[in-house]
Amino acid sequence: MSELDQARESINRIDREMAKLFEERMKCCEVVCDFKQKHGLSIRDEAREAEVIRRNLSYVDDPVIGQYYVQFIRNNIELSCSYQARLMSGMRVAYSGVEGAFAHIAASRMFPGAQLVAYRDFPDAYEAVERGEADCAVLPLENSYAGEVGAVMDLMFSGELFVNQVIDVGVEHCLLGVKGASIGDVRTVISHPQALGQCDGYISRHGFEMQEYSNTAAAAKYVRDLGDPTVAAIASAETAELYGLDILESHINISSSNTTRFGAFSRAQNSPKSSGKREDENFILMFTVQNEAGALAQTLNIIGSHGYNMRSLRSRPMKDLLWNYYFYVEAEGSIGSANGSEMMQELSATCAKLKLAGAYYSDNAV
Repeated sequence: MSELDQARESINRIDREMAKLFEERMKCCEVVCDFKQKHGLSIRDEAREAEVIRRNLSYVDDPVIGQYYVQFIRNNIELSCSYQARLMSGMRVAYSGVEGAFAHIAASRMFPGAQLVAYRDFPDAYEAVERGEADCAVLPLENSYAGEVGAVMDLMFSGELFVNQVIDVGVEHCLLGVKGASIGDVRTVISHPQALGQCDGYISRHGFEMQEYSNTAAAAKYVRDLGDPTVAAIASAETAELYGLDILESHINISSSNTTRFGAFSRAQNSPKSSGKREDENFILMFTVQNEAGALAQTLNIIGSHGYNMRSLRSRPMKDLLWNYYFYVEAEGSIGSANGSEMMQELSATCAKLKLAGAYYSDNAV
């Protein structure tokens, strides 16, 4: 046998072994996908992917071959994500609104390939997951311009679901009109009240009349169905494409950094774990304290004494108890550590009610 034939025979043997290993690897991806589906997690995890590439590259001695091996691993990751997307095609994701709304956009980016199911409002979408009709729900947590979404916070406090993923979705509002319309034709703009408020400077400069609508995408659909060039909608560029409208002007919102944070809610509680310390780990606590002097300060001091940096602290009135409030804390750090367990034990002694509402990584901006 010639040297060439020997090399080819070795390649054939290696390919057979690699085929079996590839199949074994993809079977493991099925387990990973099942976990992500149950816990409302996205297919992609950029930090985990970078960790896989960095670790596996250390196994290759030849630096030149290592350059090609990096591409080999990246191709494997892409195939793994593609396979997981196929497996997730039966996953049902609830959201509030209609197709083309920002919640729909967030859900499609979090769970590509999943079946997205629209519900009338936040409680309907949330309760669909509690009942088992949907695997998870994608709901807005807060907007950088308008603040927190109180109705969703109330659901987080009283409900049974957990936030296992959070992403930031940039909000860029556009003025949308029917085909052939121009800005000069427009007399009335319709949209969700928050969108109208975020674009009030632009609306005032043009002297448009405002009309409120249930959400931005529904407003766009109404404009398309109406077919009147004097009526325009304020919604996203994706919505314009979806409903066949012209973008008369882009980026008309006041704030150039307008962003909405969306959370993925699921029945199973996730506790992020990584092989090393990650600075992007976060958790959400919701609690009530005893109605006595210093109770809140004592609770916050416990969190601080364990080294957790609180990114936000909010209070909300309790619906069933007049002049009583619950508190929402979002903090940086791993709650799944021994330090986190000790803190939760201490908090349980001072809080009348304590709920770990979510734990997630914060590196999923889209």
